[in-house]
Amino acid sequence: MAIPHVVGRGRPSRRSIYEQLETQIEELWGRLGGLPNRAEASDVWQGIWYEEAHNSTAIEGNTLVLKQVRTLLDEGRAVGGKELREYMEVEGYARAAEWVYGQAIDGDTPSELITLTELRYIHELAMGPVWAVAPHPDAGAGEAPGGFRQHDIHSFPGGMTPPPWTDVPARVSDWVAEANDIDAESALFPERIAVVHAAFERIHPFIDGNGRVGRLVLNLMLVRLGYPPAIIYKSDRARYLRALQRADEGEPGALGELIARAIRENLYRFVIPAVAGPLRLVPLGALARPGLAASALRTAANRNRLQATRGADGQWRSTQKWVDEYIATKHLRAGSSTLP
Repeated sequence: MAIPHVVGRGRPSRRSIYEQLETQIEELWGRLGGLPNRAEASDVWQGIWYEEAHNSTAIEGNTLVLKQVRTLLDEGRAVGGKELREYMEVEGYARAAEWVYGQAIDGDTPSELITLTELRYIHELAMGPVWAVAPHPDAGAGEAPGGFRQHDIHSFPGGMTPPPWTDVPARVSDWVAEANDIDAESALFPERIAVVHAAFERIHPFIDGNGRVGRLVLNLMLVRLGYPPAIIYKSDRARYLRALQRADEGEPGALGELIARAIRENLYRFVIPAVAGPLRLVPLGALARPGLAASALRTAANRNRLQATRGADGQWRSTQKWVDEYIATKHLRAGSSTLP
């Protein structure tokens, strides 16, 4: 299957996004030794944890801001005067995400990417706290956290209708088999995992929490395959929902690209800086920092002001040490220009 050159104004094509991600993941697995474990890089995983718990719940309407999420998770204090339900949504999601990271990073390599038991348990972890204070008003005894729905669900705004509740157990079993058939090294990996993610949301196996659980399961599969987790930011909510709808219509490319970009964002922002060290060559995007964008580093490399190398894939790479030296000389140049 050919990957189309889908390009927005000022944006790289979908094909180039996939190719860049493939190259960078190969570097992570090869030169950089793979994902760091939580003992070696607790601050990295904690940063991802805050961002995921905040953004994934915000997509579903939670109104806590990131600072309130951090206070809740770090200190156990509910600040901001929100409803108790909202704090419990974040706490439950964070508890489930912590379990996901622990299983994927610190545990033994499993024989399966995801099991039916794990799927139910993730839902129980994520939804248990909020259910304790605000259970779903239409739920029966068997639909509590960890239990599949026993109600039919109306069609979604885009027209997709989840299957009858009587079909859910069989459909979930088929979905688990499909999820476990994903090839981590496929050139179309982002679209393959996008198809599986969208298929889960179409089944909508639980009476509530399907979006949150779907994203948690997506990240469980990603990290078990050696990829950084993907954070779908609340600012991308509309784009994400449109991409899911297009995947439902048999066009997973937009969702695949969104997931690929989300993986790459965490790769640059959290993972590579933690595992590369100051002397290792890494893509310029991983060396960007506040006040110094990747585009500025590329310009400096093109002008031979930043020591960097350009690979056969067209990407510039540099080291933390070289960027520090560039910043120092840049400041010297700026200071000398003010002298009489």
